[in-house]
Amino acid sequence: MKFIQYVKDSYQELVEKVTWPTFSQLQSSAIVVMIASLLFALIIVAMDLTFENLMKAIYSILY
Repeated sequence: MKFIQYVKDSYQELVEKVTWPTFSQLQSSAIVVMIASLLFALIIVAMDLTFENLMKAIYSILY
């Protein structure tokens, strides 16, 4: 009985109380996420290349 009431209450809350974003808001959010992901990826690539070159330089000096 409690589970059925929980499902009914959950459905009612989704239908009546939740405000869903518009399509244009979703597009804007998706663009922001894509740009942020690209920036983070570029930063990680730059850090990786810098560390790789630093390690090559250290190993060339030591060996």
